[in-house]
Amino acid sequence: MDWLRAVQQLRHDGQPGVLVTVIDVRGHAPREAGAKMVVSQEASFGSVGGGNLEATAVARARELISSGATEPETSEMQLNPHERAEHGRQCCGGVVRLLLEPLPVRSVVALFGVGHVGYELARILSRLPIRLVLVDSRAERLDRVRLADVIDGAADVSIRHTLLGEQVLEQLPAGAHVAIMTHDHAEDYALCDAVLRLGQPLGSIGLIGSSVKWTRFRAQLADAGHSPEAIGRITCPIGQPEITGKDPAVIAIAVAAALLQKLAAGRESTVTA
Repeated sequence: MDWLRAVQQLRHDGQPGVLVTVIDVRGHAPREAGAKMVVSQEASFGSVGGGNLEATAVARARELISSGATEPETSEMQLNPHERAEHGRQCCGGVVRLLLEPLPVRSVVALFGVGHVGYELARILSRLPIRLVLVDSRAERLDRVRLADVIDGAADVSIRHTLLGEQVLEQLPAGAHVAIMTHDHAEDYALCDAVLRLGQPLGSIGLIGSSVKWTRFRAQLADAGHSPEAIGRITCPIGQPEITGKDPAVIAIAVAAALLQKLAAGRESTVTA
């Protein structure tokens, strides 16, 4: 697998990695400037020159992965028998500079319901470097022509047409953020019930609706056996309360602002963990 496919595969699998690039060579070296290698926690793809040079780069890359680093760094190594080496000597005689660029896991946001508000929210979120999962039981809401602005953004967009959104919930990774905003209150409730029964912890759970709707849902969820602590994991009404208005775009901005805070908090907790 070449380095570009390796990057794509790591992103698809939700795994972190580091892209290592030879950015400068002075004298003799096993690889030329521009050579690349991708390092994950378990494997590496491509080569920047083998020997101590590469082994040292792999070890440092895995330290960056373990620490949750997001900033790139450079390192310089001299390839001569007099330099200290932990993984064997290299006698090429040159000097190599490497750039190590962390490839962090993209946060996952799943929108259940791509109606008026869901569409506006998807447009906003699609401009962010995240994995965006769009779920709806109505095929026409997921038409690729309708979602052209969303698909064309920076996000990795996954479109899921299903009558049972609960099946998609079960496939979300731990830490995913969920926004429930379907066209049907019965569908919303089924998703709320299902999300509280999941084994893996989620980053956040938001439900669109009024305080009256949430009062009714809380009672139904309690009758279904969910504890007050579990029910409290759901935020309803969703969004920033300071941003008011009923226009779909305004609601979407309020929800996006709240989600951005959640995403930032998740990144900070990952780095400090």
